[in-house]
Amino acid sequence: MKKSEIRFSIALDANKVPEAISWTATDAGPDIHFAKAINIALWDREQVGTMKIDLWTKDMPVDEMKRFCVDNIGSMAENIVTATDDKEMAAKMRALCKELSDYLDKQEQGQ
Repeated sequence: MKKSEIRFSIALDANKVPEAISWTATDAGPDIHFAKAINIALWDREQVGTMKIDLWTKDMPVDEMKRFCVDNIGSMAENIVTATDDKEMAAKMRALCKELSDYLDKQEQGQ
């Protein structure tokens, strides 16, 4: 069995607020990659529930954070089709993404 490892490194300030997020992965080559935010969700088989880690750096702009959240919903729509073939649920999630994207576009245009 092949194994892959992903490692996250979080640099914190004196108040334990993330200043930098970096990651490496055995399948992504030797380079260190940097991120402004991470969102990790795990299904815990013992607790039969979702465990989450949500972190973002101090320099993550609010508009980018909002887009990041919308992108996550869109990604989950793709996951639901792949994992369950529930096209109706995915369509509803995509519709929400469209509605939220339109809302953000208006916000960015100052309306």
